[in-house]
Amino acid sequence: MSASTDPTTPTGSLVGKLLVRGMLAGLIAGLFAFAVAYVVGEPSVNASIAVEEAAAKAEHASAHTHGGGGHGAGHGAGAGEAEAAEEELVSRDLQSTAGLATGVLVYGVALGGIASLAFCFVLGRLGRFTPKATAALVAAAAFTTVYLVPFLKYPATPPAVGNPDTIGKRTTLFFLMILLSVLLGIAAVVLGRRLAPKLGNWNATVVAGAAFVAAVAVACAFLPGNGDAVAADFPAAVLWEFRLATLGIQAALWVVFGLAFGLLAERLLAPRPASTPAVGAAAAA
Repeated sequence: MSASTDPTTPTGSLVGKLLVRGMLAGLIAGLFAFAVAYVVGEPSVNASIAVEEAAAKAEHASAHTHGGGGHGAGHGAGAGEAEAAEEELVSRDLQSTAGLATGVLVYGVALGGIASLAFCFVLGRLGRFTPKATAALVAAAAFTTVYLVPFLKYPATPPAVGNPDTIGKRTTLFFLMILLSVLLGIAAVVLGRRLAPKLGNWNATVVAGAAFVAAVAVACAFLPGNGDAVAADFPAAVLWEFRLATLGIQAALWVVFGLAFGLLAERLLAPRPASTPAVGAAAAA
């Protein structure tokens, strides 16, 4: 029985080989995600930073006007110079190139390793799917549960936007939504497998998907919102572009990972049959 139809989970050295290939696929996906982030995401980040800097300058000018000149003005200028010097410790160019690349690549490798372990667990348990199809299903499920569902409740916001005092609360809520989404996704898969013998694969999948959507809707309704995540006067166009860019980055990451890891796993688990002696002799002649 081939690995693609074997209901057992790969064990031993095979899991290690798949883990290495998953991390390699994550690295490849990270490169593509970095390209998307640099080309599509950085313009909206720069625009949001410009908005914040303009607001900070206007606030500083207003405070300077009402506070008067003299020693206060000199103190304000000195503080501004100190802030500028502090900002230059890590330049914006470095953040948008080497810093962004490092973060995205590490993120891709880590998620690739975790996704490859999930692939090892579900391989052969979802039906007669090939390694390529299984990798595509794992990538689609990971994108949906890890990012898309939490994004619908707590969409991404540009850097330095919103109330900094609530960043801890917002981060906690976002990770809580990720945990709930993953658990609900696992529960939906289990439900679909149990209903399949009675309803058939297609009907069981539809019922499990509907149950997942309903459970996510209930979770979104009961979890608190992020009302202070974005200032009311922040440009809506910049916010919309940033959120679309984040979706594009994640989509590129998981699509490329699914394709790359599916190809690598297929070559490992379903190698091409060796040539027959007659074919080999003909090729030699």
